[in-house]
Amino acid sequence: MPKQTTKYLRRLLSLMVICAVVTTLLPASSIHSNETIDVFVPQQTNDTTVKKKAKKQPSPNRSGKQNENRKKNQPPKRAVKVSWVKLQQQYPGAFMMSGSRSQKKVALTFDDVPDPRYTPAVLDILAKHHIRATFFVVGDRASKHPALVRRIKNEGHIIGNHSYNHAIFSKLTNAQFQKQILQTNRVIKNISGLSPRLIRPPYGDLLPQQVVWGKQNGYTIVNWDVDSEDWKKNPSSDVVMSNINRTLQPGSIILQHAGGGVGQSLSGTIEALPILIEELQEKGYELVTLPELLGKRAYR
Repeated sequence: MPKQTTKYLRRLLSLMVICAVVTTLLPASSIHSNETIDVFVPQQTNDTTVKKKAKKQPSPNRSGKQNENRKKNQPPKRAVKVSWVKLQQQYPGAFMMSGSRSQKKVALTFDDVPDPRYTPAVLDILAKHHIRATFFVVGDRASKHPALVRRIKNEGHIIGNHSYNHAIFSKLTNAQFQKQILQTNRVIKNISGLSPRLIRPPYGDLLPQQVVWGKQNGYTIVNWDVDSEDWKKNPSSDVVMSNINRTLQPGSIILQHAGGGVGQSLSGTIEALPILIEELQEKGYELVTLPELLGKRAYR
């Protein structure tokens, strides 16, 4: 065999040995020609996806609008009560606690009527002394005792509106408050033909916006500056008199009751009334109705 051929055969044999060794060492999976290989390709971000995701993230401006919308859907916070003195300053002529201090005139007012237990006795005393007063009528009671309402009118007294069922005005919505006034006026008008302009809130409690509504609709809110406190712990006539004299002055509006609640006694008021009338007259006071004291119209 030629020398050159032998050299070629040796090289070929070496290559075959190397191939055999490589084949033995490599894993079979790496040489299957038909196997697919998973390649990680970085996913490109879709612009529309980004925009959608961005919408889900609340921006400061959008968050503010959402908060505003939540506040609109929530019930409004209750208005802060204002003192009677401030109400009188802010709404002169629409909210009143007293009349002029320049003349010795006072007004007797009686709340929570009609009440068959006490209203007739109060009317009898006033008639005996020829005194005219102002009575604030509760609509529900008027419906039950219309004859007493007519008697109040027929004997020359003034009728005012004291709500339909003695509701606390500051706890009512505007619609509920207005219904209390309008419904009571309808009851009074059906009984007496009168539609009162004077309103006394139960407990003297109401909100500024209710005064505004009253003013806009031709009403006058009338509270008081002298409280007999005859509603408190069934006082004696002496206690009633003492309470009245404590703050009495020219132009005063005196709060008393001619109607009471369950278990309440107004015997102190009944006993004190003739004494009060006589003492006021001895001191030179003229006893008048609220329209006379305030210069306001009583009815529509």
